Amino acid sequence: MTPEEYAKHDGLGLADLIRRKQVTASELVEIAIAAIERLDPKLNAVPIRAFEMARARAREALTGPFAGVPFLAKDLGLEWQGLPVRQGSRYFMDYVPAWDADLAKRWRQTGMIPLGRTNSPEFGLNVATEPKIHGIARSPWNLDRTPGGSSGGSAAAVAARIAPIAHANDGGGSIRIPASHCNLFGLKVTRGRTPVGPALGELWNGHAVNHALTRSVRDSAALLDATAGPAPGDPYAAPEKPASYLAEISSPPGRLRIAATWTAPKGYTVDAEVAATVQEAATFLAGLGHTVEERRPAYDHAAMELGHSLVVAGNMAADIVECSAFLGRAPKQDDLEPETWDFIRLGQGLTAEAFERSRRSLHRQSRLIGAFFETCDVHLSPVVPVPPPKHGETTIERIAHLIAFTFPWNATGQPACSVPFGWTKDGLPIGIQLVGRLGDEVTLLKLAAEIEAARPWADRKSPLSL
Repeated sequence: MTPEEYAKHDGLGLADLIRRKQVTASELVEIAIAAIERLDPKLNAVPIRAFEMARARAREALTGPFAGVPFLAKDLGLEWQGLPVRQGSRYFMDYVPAWDADLAKRWRQTGMIPLGRTNSPEFGLNVATEPKIHGIARSPWNLDRTPGGSSGGSAAAVAARIAPIAHANDGGGSIRIPASHCNLFGLKVTRGRTPVGPALGELWNGHAVNHALTRSVRDSAALLDATAGPAPGDPYAAPEKPASYLAEISSPPGRLRIAATWTAPKGYTVDAEVAATVQEAATFLAGLGHTVEERRPAYDHAAMELGHSLVVAGNMAADIVECSAFLGRAPKQDDLEPETWDFIRLGQGLTAEAFERSRRSLHRQSRLIGAFFETCDVHLSPVVPVPPPKHGETTIERIAHLIAFTFPWNATGQPACSVPFGWTKDGLPIGIQLVGRLGDEVTLLKLAAEIEAARPWADRKSPLSL
């Protein structure tokens, strides 16, 4: 198999070739390793490499829906025995997990082969990927632009066709924003849909979840089939899942009621090219037979913004205490970046009363949004209000604007996805966001698959790719 042939296939496509003995897992691993060595000096997407581990796994008798397929784990969470993880931080410089997280066990059972870890901002606290420990990750669509964050390295690697699938997680937009910036499909699953144990019961009070970035909808659906469901001891579970997400997307979604908005919450703006893309998507979806109406949910965005930031800060303060015990030492000042210290100090200053009041405020806003979804099946909006920013433009002061359309669904726990749809005049990708009811990934996957079939996106390759 040539690198060009490898780059044409999604994960299920490569797995099928292995099953039919047209290629071996070892061949695919060597193609992926060569792609990292050739492309990553410019991308800086894969700073942690485990090539010998990958080669050894490729020689095993692997089974599962993605048996033998190369993939990349994000440098944040998903503890995989023997695969270093630094959480994007100098504080974790020498940490190598001696155990598998519950989700890693399920990823192992898919038969995929990890080649390393992808670049992530420290503890996932930014929507650009520019950590001090690893340096700037760059978009294969334009090296002067960010691939987003916090799953920016994963997005850059998949968009460059180094691997068809990469692990990602999302606590405020960290799957969907990189997907939008890199012309990928990115699904943030329902709170509790995939496990985060055994070290934790939930991430950021349920705001953060794990899944993946993919080039196809079917890869995302098949992976969710393999990973969805609670693990023993989980504090709660998502609503019941179907027998197979992959089987579900083989049938159309039916006529949906779609509420669309292309204007930002009060105090923010939407770039004209982004707004035009969402308007075009609304017209396109109406043309597919759906009922599309321009309206947005009524909730207190400022209250939700405050509540979300306090949840993150409170969790960071707790995390650093537990990490100190786990690593055997408290962080020094230069172990963590200044913005991380700011979150920790904010969390340390919170009283239990203030933290609980912020959570109750979020619950009130979730009730209002829940009522909105009694009147529609899907909400359509921008993912990010601006095209992919240049490096250095994603300051801490700007993050609230950049996540204005994504973080509310982390707070409510609802599934949401970024679907490739438009392009700027400069050739940069623009995704659209689809949001569904709690537990209803099926409708989003069906609708995304319908868009993919009618308006394919995977054939358009980034300038820097295999």
